[in-house]
Amino acid sequence: MTVSRGVRVPLLSAAAGAAALRAYTDLDDTSILVSLSAAHVWGAPLPPGCGADWRIHLARRRGFSFPRRVNVVGHVLTFLPGEVVEYDGVRLTSPARTWLDLAALLSLEDLVAVGDFLVCAHGKSFPVPRDAICSAEDLRAIAARHPGMRGIKTARAALDMVRVGADSAAETRMRLALVEAGLPEPTLNHVLWGPRGAPEVWPDAAYPEWGIALQYDGSHHAGREQYLRDLVRHDRTVALGWIEVRVGRRHLEGERPTVVPLVRRALQSRGWARDGS
Repeated sequence: MTVSRGVRVPLLSAAAGAAALRAYTDLDDTSILVSLSAAHVWGAPLPPGCGADWRIHLARRRGFSFPRRVNVVGHVLTFLPGEVVEYDGVRLTSPARTWLDLAALLSLEDLVAVGDFLVCAHGKSFPVPRDAICSAEDLRAIAARHPGMRGIKTARAALDMVRVGADSAAETRMRLALVEAGLPEPTLNHVLWGPRGAPEVWPDAAYPEWGIALQYDGSHHAGREQYLRDLVRHDRTVALGWIEVRVGRRHLEGERPTVVPLVRRALQSRGWARDGS
């Protein structure tokens, strides 16, 4: 099957991600995957509208011809050293440059979620340690290098809101909703240690001062095995003297997400007052 001039894909091909896009950068040594296409390769969490856009965003450096072919959104862009890399056999924009390009397309909240995804890291005390794809410093540096770029105001605002430790866009939205409502900002990457000095619980977010653990339960928590693991997690949290607040997708919906009163009540039960006392 021909999907674009010079690009053929076998019928019923299972190629996905970088493998599905490699042909577009193999056509010549000047084509670069950018914008949403680069974001898909890096695995960034995109909102429904952008996430469903699977057109190929292909760029060439200034001075080269504009990419024109079926299923391709062409760009001619300026890239500074280090902003084009090769990953899994594909030539594309670096994680930080991809994030900056998305600033012209995404809302502030969605851009923060992508930033959180890129910088997320977990240490050795976590069940599954995780290395960041790039650092928060990388994001700051890329924004500083392109002061006149489209979306730079959104990018600069997002930089102050990106945090290390959020595993999903939903966890980012939860944190932002709480802060927007005037509640204290929860801590990420906090570990609850047991009496024998071993890590026992890894909250998605936490208020250590008040002993409150926030756990976002996504759709995968509906299965029986995960449900039983969640019960064990809850019991361990309570045994350590903490309160567990479970948050689901419904708590994040609407203009006035119900996660706010849910967490506010937990904080107040532990002595928090809005003035910080």
